[in-house]
Amino acid sequence: MFRTLKFYPSQYINIDKTLKQLVDFGYQAVEAIGEKGEFAQRGDVIDIYAINYESPVRIEIDFDKIEKLFTFSRETGKKISNQNPLIILPLGLAPSNLKIERLSINKFEELEKNDFIVHLDHGIGKYLGITSIKKKKHIKIEYADRDLLYVPIEQKNLLQKYIGFSGHTPRLHKLGGKTWQNTKTKTKQGITSFALDLLGIQAKRNSLSGFAFSSDTQWQRNFEKSFQYKETPDQKTASLDAKKDMETARPMDRLLCGDVGYGKTEVAFRVAFKAVMDNKQVAMLVPTTILAEQHYHNLKERVKDFPVVVEMLSRFKTASEQDKIIEKLKNGKVDIVIGTHRLLSEDVLFNNLGLVVIDEEQRFGVKAKEKLKHIRELVDVLTLTATPIPRTLYMALLGVKDMSTINTPPQMRMPIETFVCVFDDELLKNAINTELERNGQVFFIHNRIKDIETIYERISALVPEANIAIGHGRMHEKDLEKVMIDFIEHRIDILLSTTIVESGLDIPNANTLIVNNAQNFGLADLYQLRGRVGRLDKQAYSYFLTPKHATFNPDAKRRLKSIRRFTALGSGFKIAMEDLEIRGAGNLLGEQQHGFIMAVGFDLYCQLLNQAIESLKKTI
Repeated sequence: MFRTLKFYPSQYINIDKTLKQLVDFGYQAVEAIGEKGEFAQRGDVIDIYAINYESPVRIEIDFDKIEKLFTFSRETGKKISNQNPLIILPLGLAPSNLKIERLSINKFEELEKNDFIVHLDHGIGKYLGITSIKKKKHIKIEYADRDLLYVPIEQKNLLQKYIGFSGHTPRLHKLGGKTWQNTKTKTKQGITSFALDLLGIQAKRNSLSGFAFSSDTQWQRNFEKSFQYKETPDQKTASLDAKKDMETARPMDRLLCGDVGYGKTEVAFRVAFKAVMDNKQVAMLVPTTILAEQHYHNLKERVKDFPVVVEMLSRFKTASEQDKIIEKLKNGKVDIVIGTHRLLSEDVLFNNLGLVVIDEEQRFGVKAKEKLKHIRELVDVLTLTATPIPRTLYMALLGVKDMSTINTPPQMRMPIETFVCVFDDELLKNAINTELERNGQVFFIHNRIKDIETIYERISALVPEANIAIGHGRMHEKDLEKVMIDFIEHRIDILLSTTIVESGLDIPNANTLIVNNAQNFGLADLYQLRGRVGRLDKQAYSYFLTPKHATFNPDAKRRLKSIRRFTALGSGFKIAMEDLEIRGAGNLLGEQQHGFIMAVGFDLYCQLLNQAIESLKKTI
């Protein structure tokens, strides 16, 4: 997982061995390089289009000794810059690692040997592979007491991959025993009760009478046209869905799911603007001060040609500034307020609140959630989440929850090149210089305040010409605000920070992310962090670093493999199958349903929930 190839000027190398190493790293030999992942040799010259460089690199050799190492322009062939050292990272999984016996049981899931599996009639077992019996393929499953079940391949529709909460290992059921049937019965009862609650909440909401917003105005159309990017089809649909909800008397309660950087905020801005057009106030609730700051600046810029007053309420404001904003809110002199949980304080009163936008509700505390539950009965609510909702759950809940998804990546967006490497000064210098050479910026995440200064000194020694600043949650509000604004306005090249940048921060010019001690992060956190880069049409790079000679637990290894494996656009939904979906399911379903998910596996749970909702709808 952590291999690199390093070359230095004056180093002696064996050309044949080097070419073989490149093949082992997944690179393809060609006559002349054209795209990333290729290399070409002409006599004593090797050209490599390495995955971790913006431009191809050239190694010039004289009698086995490296004479020159440099990047060059693919178009003109001219030298761009010398490299010392030149570091080549692997092109993903080498072919030899791919020979795993996998069984695809449906469009979304693959089984590997020793995965847990659910048979609808026999319960949870362990998948042991495919075997032939009388020339027919059978799926071999191990149950309790080492009993074996052989399922004909054409009956694979009876099987589902067991997906439960991470860290939970299910018990194997006994073939022919009553436990599985009892578990299913108990789960069905719990799910039916939950489905009744969901339908009850929906019926109550349908009976409530709120404010019906007017149709779109010309100003609304002008505001939407001012969006500087081309909207995606999903963004357009989500906006229309939310605006349609607003135009009915029933209070809106819509959930908008979308991968990081897919444009949920723009949908939120559009519905906020629509509310203001009917003289209603809007509260945008976000999980971090930094995100509040960014939304505030972006929205102020968007509404500058309209008579719309936007304010921000967070710890970046002094006590007296906060008091003035609260007074203006009460008197109706603020149209849109963006803030952290401070907005939910008792002293914050609105003159005519019409819409609340909640960004990542699961990141707020219990008290905040209780208050939000009450707000939902009074005004329109749009909730945004980047935690992917698994398709099976989405389909099950479609009948009782208003949901929109944004699955289309913005135009020109490219997958982020992702590397898992051992911490290495030369690799760091290389990665940072590659970004700075194209006038870009770098996020460096180090999640320990106590030794963040040490890391600062180390980076400064590696790239002395770079402007580096530190950002973390214990800094004085004004100092942190200044650092963030300086980074946004490119007065800083490298932002060395804790995970305060994890949520929603959007700086299109920052396209290299380096995460130190990546083994200590959850998969969802790694995924959110990676979403900070690659926001526009530039190739972005993410480096997840681990300490030298460290051993870490299998879960950490699995998380790092997953973040390395799932780099395609929209792969939040694939990562969901590893880790996020249970988190996403937990957010939507609540704690009491966790036990049922663990008892029967996630897919069967969704199937039973769907059946319960459909049959109850017929009787209510």
